[in-house]
Amino acid sequence: MALKIQLSGNFRSRLGTSLSEINVTPLVDVMLVLLIIFMVTAPMMQSGIGVNLPQAETASAPAESGLILTITKDKLIYLGDTVININLLEAKLQEFFYGRDKKIVFIKADQEIAYGFFIEALDIIKKAGIETVGLITEPIETPRKR
Repeated sequence: MALKIQLSGNFRSRLGTSLSEINVTPLVDVMLVLLIIFMVTAPMMQSGIGVNLPQAETASAPAESGLILTITKDKLIYLGDTVININLLEAKLQEFFYGRDKKIVFIKADQEIAYGFFIEALDIIKKAGIETVGLITEPIETPRKR
């Protein structure tokens, strides 16, 4: 005794049509929310070395390609993004510039470091055979005229 149920053609076409269409509105909503989250968090993910640069009237940013050496107020020295011990600085600089024609180092030093520590680092840079040393500063912010 098999029970046979027959569906009308109209019901079958409605059922097939509604299941074959995907509602993309929730997908678009989720994608827009994710886009906003990435747009907000992307600038925060760029972690740099926190240095409070001294200000000067003349702009001084690296015009040529060279190595950027950063000195923080905690007396940490960074070659690029790598922390270097001051005792190994001369050897690392000689290794970096081995066989290169131009030896240029730009120093980003925190304005709160001791002058003696800065001169010590500068002396090591000169002993390593660096020909040109540049200092990176921030421009003085002038009040905007309205």
